[in-house]
Amino acid sequence: MYVERASRLPGAVVWSRVVSTPAAAARPVLPDGCMDLLWTEGRLLVAGPDTRAYVPGGAPAGWAGVRFFPGTAPALLGVPADELRDLRVDLADLWPAAEVRRLTARIDAAADPVTALEEVALDRAAGTGPPDPLVREIVAALDAGRPAAATAARLGLSTRQLHRRSLTAFGYGPRTLTRVLRLQRALALAWDGVPFAEVAVRSGYADQPHLARDVKELAGMPLGELLARV
Repeated sequence: MYVERASRLPGAVVWSRVVSTPAAAARPVLPDGCMDLLWTEGRLLVAGPDTRAYVPGGAPAGWAGVRFFPGTAPALLGVPADELRDLRVDLADLWPAAEVRRLTARIDAAADPVTALEEVALDRAAGTGPPDPLVREIVAALDAGRPAAATAARLGLSTRQLHRRSLTAFGYGPRTLTRVLRLQRALALAWDGVPFAEVAVRSGYADQPHLARDVKELAGMPLGELLARV
């Protein structure tokens, strides 16, 4: 069972998932432009930005997570997003091991690990600098379908500068982020029962075959199969 709610950390979402069967564990995690701080039964990890579907492995387990708005996690975690692209790493690889052991024990002992994990993120955010102020403007422009060159010009950047800032903030360039955000728009419509041809038009694809190709590349399976599994 998966449950999420808005976090007290602006733009973030906190979530929990109880996985009781291997079949449930095999559900793919899809690219969304975000990074997550994760806790699972005695471990703290970071999920970097995905460029393709990630299928969790291992035995069934309980999970808690804080999912950060695209581009905001690197300032909090202290590592550029492109160094974690398509990776799941132990938090102790990024932060001092003694601190991570203390935080892990604190969450392990909490009555509500989700809230305890959220407190870790809030404490960390209070002691770090803010994310790149252009992050939200970049996301908004690309999510609205504005081309990368036009987005760069609107923000007073060269296309090379936009690409570099995107790598640091999102883990990949603006064109890949555009594809990921478009995928998420399409999935939201498809899960609401919108016909696939209409999904393609409303999400910004050239046509339904374009939608099908992009979903297959990013999610690893056809859209119909994906809707049946997620």
